[in-house]
Amino acid sequence: MAMPALESAAKPLERNCSVGRTVNIIGDGWSFMILREGYFGVRRFKHFQSMLGLPRGTLSARLSALTEQGLLRKVQYSERPPRSEYRLTMMGFDLYPVMLSLLAFGDKWLAGGEPPPLKMFHIPCGSECHPFVACSSCGEEILARRLKYRDGPGAGWAPMAVPKKSRRQVDPTVLERRRPSSVARALQVIGDRWSFMVVREAFFGVRRFDDWQSRLGIAPNILADRLRRFVNVGIFDRVRYQSLPERFEYRLTDMGRDLIGPFSAMLRWGDQWLSGNTPPLLHTHLECGQDFTPRVVCDHCREPITAAAMRYQMAYPEPALD
Repeated sequence: MAMPALESAAKPLERNCSVGRTVNIIGDGWSFMILREGYFGVRRFKHFQSMLGLPRGTLSARLSALTEQGLLRKVQYSERPPRSEYRLTMMGFDLYPVMLSLLAFGDKWLAGGEPPPLKMFHIPCGSECHPFVACSSCGEEILARRLKYRDGPGAGWAPMAVPKKSRRQVDPTVLERRRPSSVARALQVIGDRWSFMVVREAFFGVRRFDDWQSRLGIAPNILADRLRRFVNVGIFDRVRYQSLPERFEYRLTDMGRDLIGPFSAMLRWGDQWLSGNTPPLLHTHLECGQDFTPRVVCDHCREPITAAAMRYQMAYPEPALD
């Protein structure tokens, strides 16, 4: 789909994208870490603060935003004095497979040679679980090179959502202050809006600096920073394609192509909860020739995973709630 002419410099347009809408909610790091604690059973303000070490104002703002967005609901549990707790909604629980896909990516590529921080066991089949994103039609794992894309009923362009300036990326060492987290490490790679958009366009075949600029309207310094960081992390290879003058293109590595798992999981959630079930993008799995819905499954029994069906074994001392 070609990008339409921009209405004005003040109103840049962006491609309708369920993954992008998902990143807008979870991409700052703290929001997803709050949800992660919710999956571990944390509900009360003081316990979120104890586990995450967040300033009260920052935590309050994130909890309010997640409540307004429908992922949490605020429930009073004491009248005198009045006290409330934050419980995951169905929308919030349904984001759990996205967390698992990010965790799987972080375990595989960002552990630095250390064992995964968390072992997971799928209660229905009783096996240690290494989740992956599968095709709903044939059940096989989704691989970036075996997908074909086309516009869906929700395709089009809309004014670019500008994130609040206060929502800065968080240092991963801060995110992991109380719990080592493969999810936090993965979000540091793709969690901010521009990083996501650069990788998304790479899946659509973009490789060259000028093409990213024309497709995204991204500032040259921001694009150069993201490309440099992706090369350093291992998401892209920088390959010279012209000598005089010297020019380079950026190609997804095996690590970069593995991001298709988290992207697909985010796409399914965003299609259902943020796009009115009118997906902007449809994709066909070339292994079976069918359109599909991505689903995160247990590698042993191949059944879809829910938060209630998992138990955990920590590879670190369980932090105590203050």
